[in-house]
Amino acid sequence: MPVFALLLLWPLLEIALFVVIGGTIGLWLTLLVVIGTGILGVALLQRQGLRSAERLRTEMDRMRDPLGTAGDGALRALAAMLLILPGFLTDALGMLLLLPPVRAMIVQQVARRMTVVSMRSDQPARRSDGIVIDGEFVEVETDPTRNPGPPSGWTRH
Repeated sequence: MPVFALLLLWPLLEIALFVVIGGTIGLWLTLLVVIGTGILGVALLQRQGLRSAERLRTEMDRMRDPLGTAGDGALRALAAMLLILPGFLTDALGMLLLLPPVRAMIVQQVARRMTVVSMRSDQPARRSDGIVIDGEFVEVETDPTRNPGPPSGWTRH
C-alpha cells in the first residue's frame, strides 16, 4: 500500500511544485529549467553508457568486487533518467544522485545486504567447497524389454 500511495502522490507533488515554483520564477524560466535539465540528463546518459561498461569490465578483469563500480554506474544512469523526466522533484532527486558522496552512501547500504562470491583461487569460496557448474538434466527411464523402434512416419531405406 505505501508504494501505491507514493505512486499517487508523486504526480500531485510534481504538479504542486510546478504551480508554486512556476508562479515564483515565471513561465519562461520554468520551461527553461525543465528543458535544460532534460538536455543535461540526455547528455549524461549518452556519456555514461560506454564509460560505465568500460569501468565495470576493467574491475572484473582485475578480479575486484564490481559492486561499487556497477552501483555507481547504475545510480548515475538513474540520475540522468530522473533529470530527463519533467518535474522539479525528479530533477532534485537526479541532482542529488549526481553527488559522489550520496552515490557512495547508497552503494554502501546496498552492499551491506549483498554477498559477493569470488571464484578466485586465492580467496576461499563462501558458499561452496568447490566450483559449482550450473546445469539442467533430464532423467530418462529406459525399459530394456521394450524397443519402440523409430518414431512413426520414419522410414528406412
